[in-house]
Amino acid sequence: MKKLDKLILKAFAGPFLLTFAVVEFIFLTQLLLKYLDDIIGKDLGIEVILKLLFFLSVTIIPISLPLAVLLSSLMTYGNLGEHHELTAIKASGVALTRILRPVWLVSLMLAGIAFWFNDSIVPKANLSAYSLLWDVRQKKLALDIRPGIFYNGIPGYTIKVDKKVGLEKDILMGIMIYDHTQKTGNATVILADSGRMFTRFNGQYLGFELFRGHEYIEQPDAQNRSAASFYRQGFKRNMITFSLASFDLNNTKKELFSTNRMMLNIPQLFHASDSIQRTLARERRTLPARLGGYYTYLRLDTMGRAQNRKLAALQVPASRLPPLTATQVEQALNRARNVNSFITATSQRLYEIARESAEFRIEVYRKYTQSTAVLLMFLIGAPLGAIIKKGGLGVPILVSILFFIVFYVFDTMGSKYGRDFVLPVGVGMWLSNAILFPFGAFFLYQAYNDSGLLELDFWRRLAQRLPRFPRLRRLATPIVEGN
Repeated sequence: MKKLDKLILKAFAGPFLLTFAVVEFIFLTQLLLKYLDDIIGKDLGIEVILKLLFFLSVTIIPISLPLAVLLSSLMTYGNLGEHHELTAIKASGVALTRILRPVWLVSLMLAGIAFWFNDSIVPKANLSAYSLLWDVRQKKLALDIRPGIFYNGIPGYTIKVDKKVGLEKDILMGIMIYDHTQKTGNATVILADSGRMFTRFNGQYLGFELFRGHEYIEQPDAQNRSAASFYRQGFKRNMITFSLASFDLNNTKKELFSTNRMMLNIPQLFHASDSIQRTLARERRTLPARLGGYYTYLRLDTMGRAQNRKLAALQVPASRLPPLTATQVEQALNRARNVNSFITATSQRLYEIARESAEFRIEVYRKYTQSTAVLLMFLIGAPLGAIIKKGGLGVPILVSILFFIVFYVFDTMGSKYGRDFVLPVGVGMWLSNAILFPFGAFFLYQAYNDSGLLELDFWRRLAQRLPRFPRLRRLATPIVEGN
């Protein structure tokens, strides 16, 4: 490896690692905000939180790589231009394409890694992340009985306490417990002056030791529903145990989520899409036969067979046929309504099947477009950095955010158009890359020819080449003062 390559790669490595970490953190934060309500307040433990963060961070690596390459390549060649290193290298006879080659090869390698990662690692990470997230969502909030508020987090019970005292807030005053386990309403109520709350059997059960209270039970009469028996039983000390199984984090089998399109690689996505396409083709082939059961000629349905044969033999004109009765008109309207309802329901079902197939094909194309975006972002960032000649985090971040927003907007738009059949799926998924590629080629051409794209003289010369706009030409012509 030549010293020039080492110099450029060394200048690229630091900004790339920094920007990749920053971009990964930003996307991970944005993803966590989406599921924040499902995580907060459930006492998950640091192990579960770290596992969830790890899996989610792995899933967003293919999205983070293009933006990291764009920002780091722009910073690298901007720093080289700002410190006149780029000018010195060009002055020694080295072409710009040769200067871009080391980072181009690294970007090509990153694109290959992104494709492999997206096809092999991301589906497994998605399966682990979203199955764990499902378990987190099903887990109830941590036990939090607050004074003066009815708490119904324990299945089958509603609990209210007036005060919580003691160093650990485990001494309760003014306890009221409604028992709904028999599903007969508030038929059983327990009142106690005080009590103590504690956990049992390694936190699997919650124990209430109640003091000086009464238990009220209402038992309806089986013979007379309006009548009921009431029982009151006093106690000095009573022990109640509640199961906390609903507060545990259960491990759902990952196989239940394995058929989702986000958990499949390319061969599995193709197989699923082909299976849906065969189902769609079969539905379309059987549609005429199923529709035939609703569509019959009114005359054959409402007249006798002998009369129809007689009319057909005589070839009676339609104008001389007997008028339809009200019953026949009603039958015809009912059949028309049935046909309309059948066609509407069938078309909606066929549309949903076709849309599901498009979803699987979108996932296939996304694995290719996200890896290709790494090369596209280098093609935009590296020449633009050589033109701007500004390093640091100021201008590069603004330019990178601008182009990535454009990429993200058109990528989202293209996938939506493909999903809604406004555009073919392939055209919609490649839309963002196709729109940004001319920008990259233009920046490369301008940087190769040492064009001052962001200089005022460049735009003056451009205006002078526009003969159809004399006003712009006058503005671009320098004013020469006379004697």
